[in-house]
Amino acid sequence: MLAPVEVQATKELEVYQAVTASSATKIQAPLKDIPQTVNVVTDKLIEDQAAHSLQDTLRNVPGVSYHIGDGQRDQFYIRGFDAIGDLFIDGLRDDALYFRDLANIERVEVVKGPAAVLYGRGSSGGIINRITKKPSATPIREAEITVGSFGQKRLAVDVGDTLGDVAQFRLVGAVEDADSFRDQGGLKRNTIAPSLLFKLSPDTRLLVQAEQLNDRRITDMGIPAYRGKPANVSRKTYYGTNNADHDDYSEADVTSGRIRLNHRINESLSLSNHFGTYRYRLDRQNTFGQAVNDTTGVVSLFHGAVDRDDQGWFNQLELTQRLATGSVGHQLLYGIEIGKQDKDLQSYNWSVKPTTSVLNPVQPALSAFGNKVLAINNRTSLDVQSIYMQDLITFTPKWKALLGIRHDTFKQSVNERMSNATDRERTDREWSPRAGIVFQPNGWQSYYVSYSRSFQPSGEVLAFTGAQSQMAPEETSNIEAGVKFDLFDGRAVATAAVFELERTDIKTTDPVTKAIVPVGEQRTRGIELTLAGEVAPGWQLSAGYAYLDAIITKSIGVSNGVAINGKHAALTPMHSANLWLMKNLGHGFKLGGGLNYADDRYAAPDNLVTLDGYVTADAALIYQAKAYDVALNVKNIADKHYFISGHGASNNLNMPGAPRSVELSARFRF
Repeated sequence: MLAPVEVQATKELEVYQAVTASSATKIQAPLKDIPQTVNVVTDKLIEDQAAHSLQDTLRNVPGVSYHIGDGQRDQFYIRGFDAIGDLFIDGLRDDALYFRDLANIERVEVVKGPAAVLYGRGSSGGIINRITKKPSATPIREAEITVGSFGQKRLAVDVGDTLGDVAQFRLVGAVEDADSFRDQGGLKRNTIAPSLLFKLSPDTRLLVQAEQLNDRRITDMGIPAYRGKPANVSRKTYYGTNNADHDDYSEADVTSGRIRLNHRINESLSLSNHFGTYRYRLDRQNTFGQAVNDTTGVVSLFHGAVDRDDQGWFNQLELTQRLATGSVGHQLLYGIEIGKQDKDLQSYNWSVKPTTSVLNPVQPALSAFGNKVLAINNRTSLDVQSIYMQDLITFTPKWKALLGIRHDTFKQSVNERMSNATDRERTDREWSPRAGIVFQPNGWQSYYVSYSRSFQPSGEVLAFTGAQSQMAPEETSNIEAGVKFDLFDGRAVATAAVFELERTDIKTTDPVTKAIVPVGEQRTRGIELTLAGEVAPGWQLSAGYAYLDAIITKSIGVSNGVAINGKHAALTPMHSANLWLMKNLGHGFKLGGGLNYADDRYAAPDNLVTLDGYVTADAALIYQAKAYDVALNVKNIADKHYFISGHGASNNLNMPGAPRSVELSARFRF
C-alpha cells in the first residue's frame, strides 16, 4: 500500500506561486505532475493588484481575452474559443449569466484545453474555477474600506472562528456603490456568503455554504464601429437612452448553496459528495448601436429587454483511491454527476429603431423606440447524467501518467410558449477522453505531452433552435506539450506549452439557403509562457505571454457579405503578455507595478473591424502593519485610450478600457 503523499508549502512560497491545484484533477496534486496547463491567480496577487472582478483577475492569465458579455455578465475567450458556459465554483458548474464578486474568492484556477473528462460539456479552450474562502481554525477578523475614482466606495468584511471543538464558521460580505467613466454608468451591488464546517468525526467533515448577490448596473454595450474601427469619440460616449438608470439597466439576483461531505474510509479510500443549487433572476433593459452607415455616419439604435429566471442543481459523488499494482502507484478518482437546470426566458424588442449621428450621438427618450413586442417566450430544461474515472499513475519517480474517461448523457428540451414556435428536444451521449504522460528527470524539471477532447452541444447555455436540434455536438480536441521548472530553490515556477486546438462541426449559416448547417472548423495553434514566484529575495513576480494563431479553417459562412473561411477568430490577439512585479522594501512597505499588453484583435469573424493593440501600466504602494494594511493603487497610469473587449459576433459592441484611476484601501484586523 502506498503511503499518502503530502505536499508542504509555506505561505511565503505561495505568495504569487501556487504549488498545488485541485481543478485539473479534482485531487490535490502537485502542478508539476499534471500534463496540462493550469494557471492559478493566488489570493495575494489579487489583493496586491486590487482586483475586484474576474476580468481584472484574469489579466494575469495568458491566452485569455475578453467579451463584452452584453453588458450584464462575465464572459471570456480562452485560447480563441468562447467560454461563456465554462465558469465553475469549487468544481460545480456556475454558468448563470451575471457578474461575479470576488469577496468570497480565495483564488482562481484556469485549466487550459478541453476539460470535459471532469467537467462535462463545453470547455473548448478551458475552464475557469473559482475557489471559495472556507472556515478555518484560525480566527479571522478583517474589514476593508475602499474609495477611488469615479465615485467608487466599497466595504468588505471577513469574519471567522471556531464553535467549540466541533465546528468552524466564516462570514464574508461586501457592499459597493460606484459611478463610471462612461456617461450615465453606475454600479450598486451587495453580497453575503456564510459558511459552516462541522467535524462530525475524526474522519468526516461537512461543509455548508451559501451565497446571495444582488448586482444592478447600467447595461453598457459600448461603442459602435465606423469605417473599420470603433468610432473616434470620447470613451465616455454612451449610445443609449437619456435616462439609462431607468431604461438601460441590468439587475441580477443570485442565491446559491452548496453542501460537501468528505469521509475518509481508510488510509487508501475517501468518499466525497458535493451538492449545489442556485436560483438566478435577471431583469435586463438595454439600448445599443445596432447598425452603422459608413457613408452617412448614421447609427440606428435598438432597444430590447430580457427577463430570465434560472434554477438548477448538480450533485457529484466521488471516490478516491490509492493503490499499488506491483511497483506502480495509482491515485484513482471515480465519479458520478447528475444535474438539472431550468431556464425561463422572455425577450422583448421595441418596434422602432431611431437613428442618430455615430460621431455626435443624441440620446433619445425611450418613447422614441415605439412599442414593446414579445419576441421570445420559452423554457429550456437541461438534464445531465455522467460517469467518469481518472488515474494518476506513478510508474517510477521519473515517469507518471494521467488517464481519464467520461461519459455524458445530456438532454435538452425547449418548451415554446409562442404560437408561431414549436417545442423541440435532443439527447446527446458523448465520451470525453484525456491522456498525458510526464517525465521528471529530477526534482525540478517536468516534461509532458497530452491529448484531450470535449463536446459542445447545441444550446448548452442559451436555447437551441429547431435546426440545431437535428445536429450533432461540436467537438474540440487538444494536443499539447510542455515543460514545468521549479526555479530559485523552489520559490518560483516557470512553464511553457505548445498546443493545437481544433474545433469541428461548428454551426454556421449557409449563404444560399440561410439554413443553419454543421459546417465549420476553427484551429488555434499557440505558445504560452509563465513565470511566477519569488525571483530574488523580496521580489515577487507574475508574468505570462501567449501567442495564439486562431484561424477559421473551414466554413461556408458569410458575415456582412464577407466569407469568413480563412479569417482570424474574433477577440483573439495573436500576441498578449502580462507582468506584475512587487518589491518588499522593508519596514512594512511594498512597492510594485506591472504591464498588460494585447495585440490587435478583430471584433467579429468577418475581420472588418479592428480593435487596436494596447499597453497599460499599473502601480501599487502598500504599507502593512500588525493591525492594518493601507494600499494605494493607480491603474492605467498613462491614461491609455484603448478597447478592452468586443462582442465576437457584432462589430458594433466595443467596450473602451477604463482611464487612469486611483484607489485607496485600508484593511483592518481586529
